[in-house]
Amino acid sequence: QQKSVPLAQMVEKNNPRLVIIEDDKFLRDLIVRKLTNEGFLVKEAETGEAGLEVMREDPPQLILLDVLLPGMSGYDVLEALQKDEKLKSVPVIILSNLGQKEEVERAQSLGAKDFLIKAKYTPGEIVTRVKEILNELYM
Repeated sequence: QQKSVPLAQMVEKNNPRLVIIEDDKFLRDLIVRKLTNEGFLVKEAETGEAGLEVMREDPPQLILLDVLLPGMSGYDVLEALQKDEKLKSVPVIILSNLGQKEEVERAQSLGAKDFLIKAKYTPGEIVTRVKEILNELYM
């Protein structure tokens, strides 16, 4: 039985800041709305480059990252994060339509904490997974 920590308590402790890097505006808006309603501070980016810029200005507690992005791919972003002292310990959840074993393994080898296939998760379930990972790491 997993203990669920009330989010209010989590917000009080560390006001969780998230960055979502997703080029699908419809999906990004849905997830941002759900996360904001749950008390998260969410910054969004459509490209890997923009996402890295946002994160370097204000390192988040967690990153939601798409793999297929215009320009820099999600894998490129993971590699850039690994080279950045301030950002390399920030947990990353990959959100992708790709679900092949190689894709998942590649993301994990680059430091991703989890790999969620978009078609299999509702925005609400994505938010639940975000909370679980934050609870494991910061509680």
